[in-house]
Amino acid sequence: MAQQLTAKEPTAEQIAEQKIYKQMGVTDYEYELICGFLGRKPNYTEIGVFSVMWSEHCSYKNSKPILKKFPVTGPKVLMGPGEGAGIVDIGDNQAVVFKIESHNHPSAIEPYQGAATGVGGIIRDIFSMGARPVALLNSLRFGRLENERVKYLFEHVVSGIAGYGNCIGIPTVAGEVMFDESYEGNPLVNAMCVGLIDHDRIQRGVAKGVGNPVFYVGPPTGRDGIHGATFASEELTEESEAKRPAVQVGDPFMEKLVMEATLELIESGIVLGIQDMGAAGLTCSSAEMASKAGNGLELYLDEVPQREKGMTPYEMMLSESQERMLFVIEPQHEAQAREIFERWGVLCVKVGKVTDDGRLRLFHQGEVVADMPVKALVDECPVYNKPSKEPAYYAEQAKIDTSAYPEVTDLNDALRKVLASPTVASKEWVYNQYDYMVRTSTAVQPGSDAAVVTIRGTRKALAMTTDCNGRYVYLDPEVGGRIAVAEAARNIVCSGAEPLAITDNLNFGNPEKPEVFWQLEKAADGISEACCTLETPVIGGNVSLYNENAKGAIYPTPVIGMVGLVTDIDHITTQGFKREGDVIVLVGETKAELGGSEFQYVVHGKTEGRPPAIDLAVEKKTLDAVLAAIRQGLVASAHDLSEGGLAVALAESCISGGKGAAVRIATELRPDVALFSESQSRILLSAGPEHAAALTALLAERGVPHAIIGEVKGSSLTIDVNGKTGVDAPIEQLEKVWKDAIPCLMQ
Repeated sequence: MAQQLTAKEPTAEQIAEQKIYKQMGVTDYEYELICGFLGRKPNYTEIGVFSVMWSEHCSYKNSKPILKKFPVTGPKVLMGPGEGAGIVDIGDNQAVVFKIESHNHPSAIEPYQGAATGVGGIIRDIFSMGARPVALLNSLRFGRLENERVKYLFEHVVSGIAGYGNCIGIPTVAGEVMFDESYEGNPLVNAMCVGLIDHDRIQRGVAKGVGNPVFYVGPPTGRDGIHGATFASEELTEESEAKRPAVQVGDPFMEKLVMEATLELIESGIVLGIQDMGAAGLTCSSAEMASKAGNGLELYLDEVPQREKGMTPYEMMLSESQERMLFVIEPQHEAQAREIFERWGVLCVKVGKVTDDGRLRLFHQGEVVADMPVKALVDECPVYNKPSKEPAYYAEQAKIDTSAYPEVTDLNDALRKVLASPTVASKEWVYNQYDYMVRTSTAVQPGSDAAVVTIRGTRKALAMTTDCNGRYVYLDPEVGGRIAVAEAARNIVCSGAEPLAITDNLNFGNPEKPEVFWQLEKAADGISEACCTLETPVIGGNVSLYNENAKGAIYPTPVIGMVGLVTDIDHITTQGFKREGDVIVLVGETKAELGGSEFQYVVHGKTEGRPPAIDLAVEKKTLDAVLAAIRQGLVASAHDLSEGGLAVALAESCISGGKGAAVRIATELRPDVALFSESQSRILLSAGPEHAAALTALLAERGVPHAIIGEVKGSSLTIDVNGKTGVDAPIEQLEKVWKDAIPCLMQ
C-alpha cells in the first residue's frame, strides 16, 4: 500500500522498532493485535487512528465490564447508551434527550477553554440527535479555595462555562460545586445538556446507503486538540502542562450557527445519519458511523477544510477542533443540504462516501494513506477485566466511631461554620455569571433542589439536577453510589417531578491500580441497585478515569445527572418557606451518622468512618409519598436533607423564603449530632395549617416516618433540642455568612 509520509513522520518500521506507539498509549499487546488486523505494520496515521479509537475515552476498554451492570431499559426509554445521548418518552409524541460528559484533564491545563469546549461538546451531542437543547447543567470539583492555583482554576472554569453557554443562548440552570483537597491539581468539570425532541425527529449516527456522500460541516480543521482522547486517558503529571496544545479552542458563535443549520437540515427529513466530531474528531465520527451501519467509509482528506497549511493526514484525523459535524444524505439531496448551510454561513463540504467493504480508507494527495477495518477500530478493542482489591483504608475506616467526637455545644457557631463552608455556601458567585433565564422557560432558577424548565405549549415541565458526594463514595463506594442516585431522585421529587432516568459521569483514578478499580466496581454496584429500585435506568454517560494528583487518586466521584417530569406546572415546588404560620414537617429518621458529613469535615477536620446507611426500599416509599402529597396540593415547600443535615436544610429554607422558623426537636441523640447528621431519605416539608392533618395522614398511611417539628415564624431561626435552645440566629445574619463565604475567599 502506498503511504504518504512527511519527513517528520516515522515509518512503519521505525514505529515498531522504537516502540513509538507507546507514546500514544498503545501497549505491546495492543500493537500486535493491530498488526494482526491489518496483516502488516501500521503506518503513522493508522497507529494514530487506532490509538485514539482504542483509548479508554473512546473504547471504554477498562470500564465496559462495569458498565454492563447498569439497567439501561425501561418502558419510557426510547434510546439508551450507544448514541450521542439517551432519550426518554415524556408523552404527547415528545421526548427528553440528555447526556453528561467530562472535560477534566483539559480544564486542569487550560481551565477557560477546557470548560468552554466541554460545554460545546455536550451541546453537539444533543442537537446531533435532532433535539433542541433547552438547558445546561454542570458538576464541578476543586481543591480548597485557600489555594491560589485552585482559585485560578475555579474562576476560569466558571468563566469558560458562562462564556460558552451565554453566547450560544442556552440557559445554564443548575449544578453543584464541591471543594476538597482530594481534587487539588485534578479538578472535575462535568457538563450536562438537556434537549427536547419529537419522536419522529430522532437521529442516529449511522453511515447508511452504499455510495451515499459524506459531508463535513463547521469551521476548518486546525491542529488544536490532537490526541485529546489519549490525553484524557492518562494521569496528569508535571509534564501535562506541555500538552496544552491538546486542549481545544471553542467558538460558541460558530456553534450556534452550526446548531441552527443542523436542526434545519434534520427538520428537512433528508438526513440518513449524523454525528458530531467530539473525542478523536474526524476519526471517531467516521469510524463509528460506518460501524453502526455495517458499512465502510472513504474519506478524501484534501477536501477537508483546513485552518493551517501543510496539515498531515494524521493531524487532520486526530484534530479535535470544535463545532464540527459529519452527516450522510442521498446524492439527490446534496443541493438542498448545501443551501441550508450556506444560508447560515457554515461550511458544508463533501469529504467522502459510504462503501460496502467495511474499511475506513483515507486518501491524501492521490494516495491511499490509511486502510483499516472499521470493525477492528470500533468493536475489536481488547476489553480488560482489571484486578480488583479492597483498599487497606476501607477496613480501617470501619473501626472509627464518629459518635465518640467531643460534643460541640456552641451550635450557633457550628451552624455558621458549616454554612460558610464553600461546599454548602451560596453558589450565587457561580450562577450569577450564567444566563439562566435566556429562552424564558426557566421556572425554577439555580439555588433550589433542582432546576425546572417548562415545556412550551404544554402544562408539563422538566426538573433536572446533578449530584454526588465523593466523600461518601470514598468511605464506602457501594453505599456512596446508592446515595448519589437517591439524592438526585430526592432533589427531583422535591421539585414536584417524577424521576425518569439518569446519565452518569464516573470520575475515578487510575483503573490499573486494583484499589481504584475496586472503588469503581463497588460504586457501579450501588448505582445499579439504586437505579433498579428507584426505576431510573441509565440511558447514557461518560467514564473519566486516570484522575490523579501527586497524592494519589481523587475521591471516587460518580456524578449522577437526573431528569424528571413535572406533569402539571401547578406541582412545581421549591425549597423556600412560603407563609408565616405554615407547619414544618421532617420526613424520615435521623440517626447518629456523621461519617463523610460536612460537619465532620468543617468542625472536626476529618473525613472518616462510614457514610450514612441507606435503605433503598425506604427511599422509594418516601419519594412516592412526598410526590403524591405535592401532587395533591398539600405541600408548600420541599427540601432534601443533604450536606449539613437538618440545621443547614432549615437555614436554607429560611434564607430562600426570607422567613424565620421556630423548631422544636425531641431526640435521644446528642444535639450536635441531631442537627448535623446526614442520615438519608429525609425531606423537610412545609404545609399550610389547613393541609397539615391531610399531609401527616398521607405519610402515616404510607408507612413513612415523619414528625411536625415547628412552624414558619418571625425573622430568626430558633431550634430547641429537648427543651434547650440549640440555635437562635437572625436569618439576616445566617444569610450574610452563607452568601459572603465564596466571594470573600475569591478576593
